[in-house]
Amino acid sequence: MAKRPALSSAARGGAARKRRLKLVSRRRPVPDARATDHPVRWHRPSTRTIAVASGKGGVGKSNLAANLAVALGERGARVLLVDADLAQASLDLLLGLHPRYDLQHVLSGEKSLEDVCIEGPQNVTLVPATSGAPELAELDDYRRECLLRGLGNLDREADIILIDTASGLSRQVTSLCLAADEVLIVTTPEMPAFADAYGLIKLLRQQGLERSPELLVNLAGSPEEAEETAHRIRLVARRFLSLDVESLGYVLFDPAVGRAVRLQQPVVTAFPHSPAAIAFRALAERLWEPFDPEAGRRPLVTQKLEA
Repeated sequence: MAKRPALSSAARGGAARKRRLKLVSRRRPVPDARATDHPVRWHRPSTRTIAVASGKGGVGKSNLAANLAVALGERGARVLLVDADLAQASLDLLLGLHPRYDLQHVLSGEKSLEDVCIEGPQNVTLVPATSGAPELAELDDYRRECLLRGLGNLDREADIILIDTASGLSRQVTSLCLAADEVLIVTTPEMPAFADAYGLIKLLRQQGLERSPELLVNLAGSPEEAEETAHRIRLVARRFLSLDVESLGYVLFDPAVGRAVRLQQPVVTAFPHSPAAIAFRALAERLWEPFDPEAGRRPLVTQKLEA
């Protein structure tokens, strides 16, 4: 296939102003009995859980998870955002939070999950992780099971659980994906990201994923480039895996995202009228329908913010 010539900055800016995210019609399938009865689904959170994953780093996965969580919170959803990149955590930085405790304290037995929860912006509660702890990069089965069961104890205080997994194809990533209700795979149009995204889909399929994963193309230079990337991944997954990968659309490159990262704020709050912020809100609108909350709900926060 011929390589598309690079877009000029003017053309890219014009495309970005027109459209940052394309949403496609989405029908939620009836859960397959084989998927819901898989051992990794036993004793798991009953609240709708979405795992955000990628085959490689550098595709904007954590930034997407943070902004999607805030956008969902703006719509009234109580979001439990879990930083499951246990050795290279970044969600606290992206949200401008300063937790005293994190999942390292939970896994060592010093604190409970309730103890480390910290209040974030717009109805978001963060379960923070740590950075620079290579011993947490691969949890053993027992500690991973304790983490998942602990999340099950928190789900009564959340409307949706968003799990930001580590990048790559590790057992820890695939276990969290198989335990979730939905898997959102983030990729970019670059060939390495494209290939690794397909590799993750293939591995999940081999490990027993029955339901269709969802795909989002991030940091695309144009709508045409994003659509071509999604089409190619869906085509090879259907042909070689007999799996229909559902496309949620795409988010085009926006310089406002980088500026928000430097400010340690989500772009949806730092630059609420930017094209990227509008795109994340559109995605949240597609994923979540607001409803009237029950009376007497309490916030799931025990850890106080530091000045």
